[in-house]
Amino acid sequence: MSRTFHFGTGARKGRALGTALSLCMSLFAGHGWAFTLDDVAKKAEKLAAESYAAPQSNLPPVFRNMAFADYQQLRFRGDKALWHDAPTPFELQFYHQGMHFNVPVKINEITTKGVKEIRYEPEMFEFGKVQIEPAALENLGFAGFKVLYPLNKADKADELMTLLGASYFRVVGKGQVYGLSARGLAIDTALPSGEEFPRFREFWVERPQADRRNLVIYALLDSPRATGAYRMVVTPGKDSTVDVQARVYLREPVEKLGIAALTSMYLFGANQPSELLNYRPQLHDSEGLAIHTGDDEWIWRPLNNPKRLSISSYSVENPRGFGLLQRTREFGRYEDLDDRYDLRPSGWVEPRGDWGKGRVELIEIPTPDETNDNIVAFWVPEQRPEPGEPLNFEYRLHFTMDEPALHDPELAWVDQTRLSAGDVKQSNLIRQPDGSTALIVDFVGPNLAERAADAPMNTRVSIGENAELVENNLRHNPVTKGWRLTLRLKVRDPKRPVELRAALVEGEKTLSETWSYQIPIHE
Repeated sequence: MSRTFHFGTGARKGRALGTALSLCMSLFAGHGWAFTLDDVAKKAEKLAAESYAAPQSNLPPVFRNMAFADYQQLRFRGDKALWHDAPTPFELQFYHQGMHFNVPVKINEITTKGVKEIRYEPEMFEFGKVQIEPAALENLGFAGFKVLYPLNKADKADELMTLLGASYFRVVGKGQVYGLSARGLAIDTALPSGEEFPRFREFWVERPQADRRNLVIYALLDSPRATGAYRMVVTPGKDSTVDVQARVYLREPVEKLGIAALTSMYLFGANQPSELLNYRPQLHDSEGLAIHTGDDEWIWRPLNNPKRLSISSYSVENPRGFGLLQRTREFGRYEDLDDRYDLRPSGWVEPRGDWGKGRVELIEIPTPDETNDNIVAFWVPEQRPEPGEPLNFEYRLHFTMDEPALHDPELAWVDQTRLSAGDVKQSNLIRQPDGSTALIVDFVGPNLAERAADAPMNTRVSIGENAELVENNLRHNPVTKGWRLTLRLKVRDPKRPVELRAALVEGEKTLSETWSYQIPIHE
């Protein structure tokens, strides 16, 4: 008997109703044709029933062996953009194949008349100083595409979204610069067997009407063990959003299925300063994992750049949200005029409907520099579908710099986590290191700002067996109008991590999110 694993109560009825309404609207407008997620899902289901056929590269050596600096010279001509002269604020530009982007991606346009493939033409591109023989340009395709929209000025088209490589995509809102990435699906990430990277092999993009303020993109996903159909509604704004509907089919069982995956970079920061002298105090696209659990607990986990691969797992039933956030917004905490880490968006996943039992998993991978994405977070459902059975899920992705808006205003949140060598002030007022490690955690929020400096407040702290807690000190912070928690501890074995949790409480009442931290292995 076939079962449907569905994340999202009532979503199937909603899709059916939405499809019917779309069809009726099309008929009312004089068009008898519509394209829906079901059209892509039929292709995904058919693919899943067949053996996987690995994509074949069609690139000649001049493109396949291209250096990154040369690939950057392959620029799409703005006047060739799709819808450049059409009455819509959106435009599409395309990426040329090259380097490891060696497999063409089929891209189609959906209009009221049907579906038409967008064909590659060499005239769409400028090749800079790269010498290309005309024969090398035959039978090529696109590596991906980007969406442009007047985000910041009415008369200037800015990049809103880029889709390039595997199932990765990035989105920005007004005043933001590209940072973390989202992706359609993650399979067996950080397992000894090796990770599988599904790819979007074909796209369908709806031509928007002049008054339409969002863009609808469909995608067909394929990999050795999974296929999938995706519908993404991209809405630009101060905080841009992507509403995702997906239907995934497995060809073969997988050990770990990562839903709504986010990928980011953390090199160093306040809780893990740079080991080398660096004028930049912090360097990261995201600084922490935030989780809003189904039972209304808020969790904040500052990120690390560990010495060894680290995996942290949070069991959650029906999560209300999770994401990789960039809470620190002051330029002085980054001091980077080129890369503007202070303007990188946070990525927040808002599930639609009940996702059931599962876990939010955080993976931290060692990296020597900022060119490697070393942070991954996703949802792993406890119940995985059998091959051929559909797995449906829906969620909204928020790309925002307004992190306080993501939180419960009744709860305080962690403003910063700072790491220090522990010390004790001597009778001569000189601070003397005592071999301990100190963590300074600043909590802020409206509920703390309205409290008096001498308000009764306590901490709820737990610490793993690999450390001894020698100080637990809470004091009012008049600068932030919050409270500062100092935890000083002695690590027993530096070859093992230390797990800590802390929250502010008043009697039985919880006043803050839960600060969850891991002191990584030192050696």
